[in-house]
Amino acid sequence: MNNTQTLDILGNEPLVLGHQTRSEITEMVARPLDTFPNKKWFIAFLVAISILAMGLSCIGWTFYNGIGVWGNNNPVGWGFDIVNFVFWIGIGHAGTLISAILYLFRQKWRCSINRAAEAMTIFAVMCAGLFPLIHLGRPWLAFWLFPLPNQMDLWVNFRSPLLWDVFAVSTYATVSLLFWYMGLIPDLATLRDRTKNKFKKTIYAILSLGWRGSMRQWNHYETAYMIFAGLGTPLVLSVHTIVSFDFATSVIPGWHATIFPPYFVAGAIFGGFAMVLLLMVLTRQFFNLQGLITMAHFDAMNKVILVTSLIIGYAYTTEFFTAWYSGNTFEFYAFWNRATGPYAWSYWIMVSCNVLAPQLLWFKKFRKSIPVMFGVSIAVTIGMWFERFVIIVTSLSRDFLPSSWGMYIPTQYDVGILLGSFGLFFTLYLLFVRVLPVISISEIKGIMKHSAPVGEKDDV
Repeated sequence: MNNTQTLDILGNEPLVLGHQTRSEITEMVARPLDTFPNKKWFIAFLVAISILAMGLSCIGWTFYNGIGVWGNNNPVGWGFDIVNFVFWIGIGHAGTLISAILYLFRQKWRCSINRAAEAMTIFAVMCAGLFPLIHLGRPWLAFWLFPLPNQMDLWVNFRSPLLWDVFAVSTYATVSLLFWYMGLIPDLATLRDRTKNKFKKTIYAILSLGWRGSMRQWNHYETAYMIFAGLGTPLVLSVHTIVSFDFATSVIPGWHATIFPPYFVAGAIFGGFAMVLLLMVLTRQFFNLQGLITMAHFDAMNKVILVTSLIIGYAYTTEFFTAWYSGNTFEFYAFWNRATGPYAWSYWIMVSCNVLAPQLLWFKKFRKSIPVMFGVSIAVTIGMWFERFVIIVTSLSRDFLPSSWGMYIPTQYDVGILLGSFGLFFTLYLLFVRVLPVISISEIKGIMKHSAPVGEKDDV
């Protein structure tokens, strides 16, 4: 093995290609921050911000006219807005999984993708938080969701899972933001010391909090990073578990099930990893980072997607079996209606994208094919959105009494706000890759501690 190649403990493939020194690694990662954006970035940003503008116009129209412009009705009072909320919360889970859990297990292949995954988590939670705010009808009174003393002695219902979401998601967002920022501090100090732009140097100096890379600082940093990883790990499990309680604690057929917590957590990891893979493929191609984001990273992510796809497929089967075995007529009809009723098309899109498409990843040739993994990640993202649509809409549209059944048809404003959330997500990500290092410089150097030739002077 060449001493410039770092190998993962799970295989014999290099995680860093070529013969780069540590200084060259710094230049490679920091190059997008110093150069003028290329044409690919401008086209992507123009598309993303145009979609965002369309979504904001739909939100503005909703604020002006009320949520009656949506397709929500009686009995489907939860439409696209809650579907989108659960979807984006799920997307945000992979970032903490890669950063926290894989860090605790000392998986080296996380080092090239954890920074982007952590940023994705924050942006996804921001997109998720948008939808309950809109759904309130009077978003300027959103502070009523918090247990604040008031003159009318009105208090929130602490027994409601919807309120649990407020505390769980806000806690998750806070910890994820601090975890992401703390990991940035050594890299911000590196950027501070290398830039010649006075404005950038001032900003980096403020954000790096006086980091000098002393042994004492590194000891404190490692300890704090471990603590945040320990805090983030149970949050991965608890947040989406609490989101699943929105459904599991109800009596609606198709929702009232104990399988929901592990089912939702596995689905969140599944969909989140697909989005990370999608972003990493694009980032790798846009910024020529093939030497740092390698096929070994993609292979590892594809294996996680394959495993979680099998878990999701098992959950789909278990739901049907449990509904049949329980002997509950309403429960069995709810699942039979999903597969054969008026929304059957959405159910089979879900199954095809989440269960069938990832089976291609059994083959190593496909796990290392950019077009195949890109297509699978898009399919999984679509499938996970339809999973939330199937769970929410089919159960509400046909519950106990046929006299109360009703169809839900989304309007153009529902679709516009959904697309606008994707525009917001990709706009934030495209801005992120232009102002902050998309790969953790310090962690890459950590797994390359023997990569530089002996006697070569290193950078900060």
